[in-house]
Amino acid sequence: MRLTVAAGVATGAVAIALYPLFSGGAWFWSSLGVILVVTGTGLLAGRYTLPNRLVPPLQLLAVLIFLTAAFAREQAWGVLVPTVSSLRALGGLLTTGFTDIQRYAAPVPPNPGIVLLTCGGVGLIAIVVDLLAVRMRRAALAGLPLLTLFTVPAAVIADPINWLAFIIAAGGYLGLLAADGRERISHWGRAVLVRRAPSFVAPRPSDAEAGTLRMSGKRIGFAAVALAVLVPAFLPALEPDPLFGFGVGNGRGRGGNSISVSNPMVSMRGLLSLPENSTVLSYTSSDGLSRYLRTYALDVFDGEQWTMSEPHGRPEDRTSEGPLPAPPGLAPATPVTRATTTIAVSEDVRGMSFLPLPYPAGRVDIEGDWRPDRDTLMVFSTRDTAGGTTYRVTTAEPNPTAEALRAAGPPPASVGERYLRLPPDLPREVRALARRVTKDDAGPYEKAVQLQEFFTKEGGFTYSLATRGHTGSALADFLLRGRTGYCEQFAASMAVLARVLGIPARVAIGYTGGTNVSGVWQVRAHDSHAWPELYFEGTGWLRFEPTPAGSAGQGTASVPVYTRPQVSTDGSDRPDSTPETGSSGTDTPRDPSARSRDDRTLQRDLTGVPVAVDEGVPVAAWIGLGLLAVLLVALVPAALRWELRARRRRSLSRGPSGAPGGPPAPAPAGAAEVRAGRGAPEEAVSAAWAELDDALCDYGMGRLPSESPRALAGRLTGQHGFDADEAAALTRIATLVERMMFARTPGETGPLREDLRLVRRALAARVTRGRRIRAVLLPPSTLLRIRRAGGRLLEAAERLEGARLRLTARLDGLTGGRLTGRV
Repeated sequence: MRLTVAAGVATGAVAIALYPLFSGGAWFWSSLGVILVVTGTGLLAGRYTLPNRLVPPLQLLAVLIFLTAAFAREQAWGVLVPTVSSLRALGGLLTTGFTDIQRYAAPVPPNPGIVLLTCGGVGLIAIVVDLLAVRMRRAALAGLPLLTLFTVPAAVIADPINWLAFIIAAGGYLGLLAADGRERISHWGRAVLVRRAPSFVAPRPSDAEAGTLRMSGKRIGFAAVALAVLVPAFLPALEPDPLFGFGVGNGRGRGGNSISVSNPMVSMRGLLSLPENSTVLSYTSSDGLSRYLRTYALDVFDGEQWTMSEPHGRPEDRTSEGPLPAPPGLAPATPVTRATTTIAVSEDVRGMSFLPLPYPAGRVDIEGDWRPDRDTLMVFSTRDTAGGTTYRVTTAEPNPTAEALRAAGPPPASVGERYLRLPPDLPREVRALARRVTKDDAGPYEKAVQLQEFFTKEGGFTYSLATRGHTGSALADFLLRGRTGYCEQFAASMAVLARVLGIPARVAIGYTGGTNVSGVWQVRAHDSHAWPELYFEGTGWLRFEPTPAGSAGQGTASVPVYTRPQVSTDGSDRPDSTPETGSSGTDTPRDPSARSRDDRTLQRDLTGVPVAVDEGVPVAAWIGLGLLAVLLVALVPAALRWELRARRRRSLSRGPSGAPGGPPAPAPAGAAEVRAGRGAPEEAVSAAWAELDDALCDYGMGRLPSESPRALAGRLTGQHGFDADEAAALTRIATLVERMMFARTPGETGPLREDLRLVRRALAARVTRGRRIRAVLLPPSTLLRIRRAGGRLLEAAERLEGARLRLTARLDGLTGGRLTGRV
């Protein structure tokens, strides 16, 4: 019975860690209900001794009945009994739940489908935990399904798991192990019947040993949990993101030499559905034109998702040192358009460690330690964030002609090796599609334009948020069948097709140009966007736009001018000078379903791509702070010892009435005994004796338990060679202690404080310097008190449990007349 309850409690404790995934508490109460159902079914099975193989199916049936009553009661028979209609209703809710999970980013709303999916998952985990811990008696293995449940929030969100949630989850698992150990210990030996009187409860021979084993296990468990929570707080983190965000280097605070950013492509489908449309940033440009602001450049496609290689920021490339490195692939003869853009990031934005910048940025004027990655020109910081800051960017944007792009030579080997890589298992249908929608005799530039027109005009694609996500199968389905998606799928798909055709490509994540309001461009959450960048030798990386714009797609997206050639009268192609879509001074109508994502959520949901900074980042200061924190913790015993000595000194300074310098007060007539603390003399003598006892412990001269005060004074005087004054002071203290113990009153205390100080100095002079330093920094007397306090807390819990067991045994003896024991 106890083990079944412990299994249910452990599942509930670990399920608490799911709280960051949901808004509201509906999920918790429903999950608690399903855990109670599983636990109750297990208790009933144990009460009626059902075979273990029948318990999991019964628990599954009980969970189905519970879910039917909670989510499909109208279609059930008698509210509880499942029917075909109720099963169909549950299936429909599960399908809706899967769809909603893909649409929303954490914290998700408490939709019935999501809550049903959560309850079903928690119920299955509870059944597996009960099966392993109770039926198979493998409680340690039950940690695997519990760990699976615990790692769900760690895999979905990038925020650190709350330390309290970890302690509760660990406590639940430790409780399960303790219950299993108690069950095993109680079954040692063979059962015998012992005759006894009804009022007498014979002790069980194994109780003491079992209690010792349980105490040792609990001490180890509590120590392990305490170390897991506290140690990362005082040590520099070895990984970019420790579990609880303690210490340095967690990618969110200031300091450290690495940060952890996310893969935008994985979480973008949920961010699109967020209803907020707050302003992320605003900017003005010297020429008054709008510009895409790129934050990330994703260059790795593994067949499932686009991710980012590890950027590097060199100390010599700091933005404060001068211009950024030259844009890759841009020839000096290529015409450029120069402009200066001043960007102000909203103070509400948190955790923005990568700067939104027009590409390519030549110089960035911003306070703090910001560094560019030479290959991508992404500008990031491991110490500072951009929220609430204003910075200025100078750009020299390529202004290529169609002739120059047609005449572009092959890319360098380094560019082709990195930006043409595709997984070997890319579907053949996708490769064939890339060649089918482009002309065989066309060059890379013409093929890039044809790919863009395939997505925007000829391919029959539509913009929608109701998509399956962005895995490899979803990519093939998007290109070959559904052709319905959002900006990330358009950008990722065009980049893949471009690589198939031999055009180096990557995916950019950032913001469109926004909306002009009284001469200032406002960039809001709905302007978050993804687009492909393609490489052309001599020009470098150029933006393309395959996502539909306007009310039928991404509202402020715009097609680049150089991708819209116009035939002139002489037969040559010239770039169209038509103004870009979305540059008007009014809000562009957009699809109401295109609810988007703010940069705070974008930064939060990115997981797993480390951003390393080369040597030169000042981490010594953080290491020093960590060592200082460790030192402060180590000095806690010394601080406690100093505070106790200060209280005792105050006691030694009081007169008989409690005020300093007062005359001694006579003891009450007829007093049977004198206790320390009844009056000022007794309090002073007791404080002096306690301080002397602690000093002996600190200096390694412990008092023997059977040694009287007078015997102690004689031994110390003879053993350590005290002089006359030191021996007299020690004798006076010992005499006062004996008089307090055996006389009506200790009488005149005399210069007790000076005597104690003289004796302490005499003791310190007889030990080594190392012993004196230890007595100050790590006083053994205080360490013993801390240890005893912890032991008493654990023993108190054991006594309460023992009292309950003895009461149960006594009641059993009174009613049964015989005791079943084990030897």
